[in-house]
Parts: sequence; structure tokens; C-alpha cells
Amino acid sequence: MRRLLLDTNVVVWLLLGERASVTDAAREALEDESNSVSVSAVSVWEIAIKRSLGKLDIEDGWMKALERSAFDPMPITAIHAEHVERLPWLHRDPFDRMLIAQASTEAHALVSAGPHLAAYGVDVVW
Repeated sequence: MRRLLLDTNVVVWLLLGERASVTDAAREALEDESNSVSVSAVSVWEIAIKRSLGKLDIEDGWMKALERSAFDPMPITAIHAEHVERLPWLHRDPFDRMLIAQASTEAHALVSAGPHLAAYGVDVVW
């Protein structure tokens, strides 16, 4: 069993029905029923911001669709926020940094197309 945390890009592709954007390895990990798959409040926050700025076109009701999915919600905790301080400054995206902190503190592999995230020492499935 693996514990997986979805990067926002993967959440968006799944919400849009663009499963072909996800690699075979990532799709297999997501479809393996022995794995637990989490979606962070960070991704919900990032999607909401991008929608409000007009940078992301996802239909209304996307949150309800996410809630109906088999994904486990992962809240942001003070422990996650504090862990961000210890991350190296390899890049400055605050959403990615929080997802990395969550994956690290919660012992999850990060399902992401972002090749730079593995440099933080987290297991990346792609």
C-alpha cells in the first residue's frame, strides 16, 4: 500500500476528465485500490484562486465532484506550515512548497508532473 498526495495539476486533469494527461505509472498508482489517495486543501485553494482570476476554466460544481470522489481530504495543519520553513528555496511556488511539506510530514508520495519536486527529497510518482 502506498499513500499518495495529488499535485494540483493532477487534480485539475482528473476533474476535467483528461486522464490521458496523467502518465501510465501515475494512473496505475491511482487505480490501485490498495493505495490511499489524498487531495490537499492546498489544491482546492489553488484551484479556487485560479478560477477567480480567470486562469482556469472548470465548471461550477467542481468542488462537489471532488467531494464525491474516493479521495481523502488532507487539511493544512500548523505542523505542515511550520515544515515549510525547513524546505530549501529551490523554487518559490507557495502551493508546491506546502504540498511538499505535507507529503514529507505525512509520508505520502506526491503524484505530480513537476520534475523539480523530487529535488526536495519527496517520493514523486509520475
